[in-house]
Amino acid sequence: MVFKTKGTSPLTARVNLRLLPDEHEQLKSDAHSAGICLSEIVRSRYFGKKITAKVDQEMIRELRRVGGLLKAVHVESAGAYSKQTADALVQLGQVIDQLAKGK
Repeated sequence: MVFKTKGTSPLTARVNLRLLPDEHEQLKSDAHSAGICLSEIVRSRYFGKKITAKVDQEMIRELRRVGGLLKAVHVESAGAYSKQTADALVQLGQVIDQLAKGK
C-alpha cells in the first residue's frame, strides 16, 4: 500500500481517535474548506501550523490580480490617479493581510 509522504518520510504511523459525531463533522467541514484531508488538518492543528481556507487562498489570488490591474492603471495614466490608486492598493493590502491571518 502506498502512503503519502511528508518531505522524504512516508506517513505510516496511525493514531485512532474517538470523537463525537458533531466534532467529526466539524473537522471534515474545516478540512474541506481548507482543501486538505482530515489527517492533514488534525496534524496541522496539533503541531500549530497555519491553516488557510481554500476560499481565502483563491480570494487572495484574485485580490493580488486586482492590485496588478490597479498598478497598470497607475502606470498607463502616468500617475494621473496616483492618490486613488495608492489608497486602493493600501486597502487591498490590508484585506489580503486579514485574510492571510484568518480574521
